[in-house]
Amino acid sequence: MSPIKNCILNKKTDNTPIWIMRQAGRYLPEFREIRKVNPDFIKLCLNENITPEITLQPLKRYELDAAIIFSDILMLPYGIGQKVEFQKGFGPILSDLNLDFINKTSEDIFTKKLDPIYKAIEIVSRDKIITNKDLICFVGAPWTLLVYMLNKQSPKKELNKKLLEDKVFIDELLLIIDKFLKIHIHNQIKSGATIIQIFDSWAGLVNKKDLEKFIYKPTISLIKFIKSLNTPVICFPRNVENYKEYVETVMPDAVNIDYNVDPQNILKNINIPVQGGLDPQILLTDKENLKKNALKYLEIFKDHPYIFNLGHGVLPTTDPNMMDYLVKLVKDF
Repeated sequence: MSPIKNCILNKKTDNTPIWIMRQAGRYLPEFREIRKVNPDFIKLCLNENITPEITLQPLKRYELDAAIIFSDILMLPYGIGQKVEFQKGFGPILSDLNLDFINKTSEDIFTKKLDPIYKAIEIVSRDKIITNKDLICFVGAPWTLLVYMLNKQSPKKELNKKLLEDKVFIDELLLIIDKFLKIHIHNQIKSGATIIQIFDSWAGLVNKKDLEKFIYKPTISLIKFIKSLNTPVICFPRNVENYKEYVETVMPDAVNIDYNVDPQNILKNINIPVQGGLDPQILLTDKENLKKNALKYLEIFKDHPYIFNLGHGVLPTTDPNMMDYLVKLVKDF
């Protein structure tokens, strides 16, 4: 069994497995070369000839325990008919929401639009480099997708609450998101995904009184579905106020923590496998500092099922040599 699955399913901690969010992409010179000639990010995510190569680039450099498919959570709104583009230095921009148009999107149309992603997953799953390693695929959580689809760009620090006023519209949109997320998840697993991670990047924007409606209920629906397909599921509810309550309510197989949370507190309160935590900014400092901070997480979780990762994605200005140092440090621990 692969080291990550062994950690999640068998709670084994013989040696700490490692993979890194956004390990494939922007900080690697070989990726930048590809990006130069492929400026359209959505088209790049849908290029089944290039995405497998991008996905495997970090595994050719580092002794990582998983590949994560090079894709984006916003492929879901794209697949159901909302226009998505990425602007350099700004991030994603989405078009106005047309619910009538979205309602005309069938499962077949959606699957056909995203088929290059599933073909890329198949190609990666057959590659010798990931023998005894996991192929992690992912989706955005319903709340985070709702935020992007309504706000039409990243909300950064806050969301315009007026966007949530039309309750009937919101409920209908959440049902649509749930339906197509399950199709997308199922297609990824059929194509070779061995683990699914749910990214709830904007979980921290939800008030305590709205957690049930926007975070817990929609996430539980996905987790039950993924577990019914015999696939482990990791959740990353970034900046959620209460990880203990989140874990006990939605019941994922493992939880990724962000870097604002106290790992000692997590160790005390959470009994499922834990992933991540290290601030990606630490990789921008020096090796001594990186060693000190990485060892802190490794020591805290040494007797708890733990997968080494960051508390958010690797930053574009990260030196690939620092990543190399980090991976070797974890492997030698």
